[in-house]
Amino acid sequence: MTFDTLLARAARRLADAGSPSARLDAEVLLCHVLDVDRTWLYTWGDRQAPSLERARFEALLAARAVGCPVAYLTGEREFWGLRLATSSHTLIPRPDTEQLVEAALAHAASPRGRLLDLGTGTGAIALAFASERPGWSVVGIDLSPEAVALARHNAERLAIGNVDFRVGDWFTGLDHEESVERFTLIVSNPPYIAADDPHLARGDLRFEPRGALVAAEQGLADLRHLVVEARGHLVPGGWLLLEHGHGQGAAVREALADAGYGETATLRDIGGHDRVSLGRQVQGETGARLT
Repeated sequence: MTFDTLLARAARRLADAGSPSARLDAEVLLCHVLDVDRTWLYTWGDRQAPSLERARFEALLAARAVGCPVAYLTGEREFWGLRLATSSHTLIPRPDTEQLVEAALAHAASPRGRLLDLGTGTGAIALAFASERPGWSVVGIDLSPEAVALARHNAERLAIGNVDFRVGDWFTGLDHEESVERFTLIVSNPPYIAADDPHLARGDLRFEPRGALVAAEQGLADLRHLVVEARGHLVPGGWLLLEHGHGQGAAVREALADAGYGETATLRDIGGHDRVSLGRQVQGETGARLT
């Protein structure tokens, strides 16, 4: 059987199983098995597929046919041009989250500063930002030790040295007896899906860690917690930037305003949906408003 024939059959199988990107999924999985890029498949598709590679490919297809995410099957996903290792202990980095990186970079004009990424997972946001701002110090925190180990692995394989990944529950691990760590920017893509959201039973979400997806108060609990607690860890004039669901922009802006942030706004993704809300720390520790 040639690779072309093998791919055609695989794409039909995945399409019948409900994959919205059946041909692409098949190509990515086969490239993973063969350790080649997709151009190779287009060039040498008429070659015969060896039986050992076919068997490995069939095993991955079977897992994908029941819904297992491609990123978990291949163990990697590209984000911001960076190839990141992935695992079932973390969310899969998604293109929508690149808007959070873009917004952070837009608020990081200074050549030096400090950024905190809460719920870092694979380290995608922290590493993308750090790769663009080598003069900045970046800290990534996650509750899962496995996630932190993975993020550290990604930093090492990408040779990005201005990031420090730590285990912690949101802001824990930052406070010391002598002082509190403060940051120019705090960013997060926290859990923001309501527990009864039907999307949790569909697609890749079925396989991703529920604790990284679901929050109380119809998905707003963690967002509201971060809004309040971030104020104690931002420098005067610092910014908090939060990714959230497409129907949560107004609620997050309200929480930011109620907590005393200024210059609040919501940014929309390429689909026109609310995606990132942000606000600026306009009071110092003494409560004096900045001018």
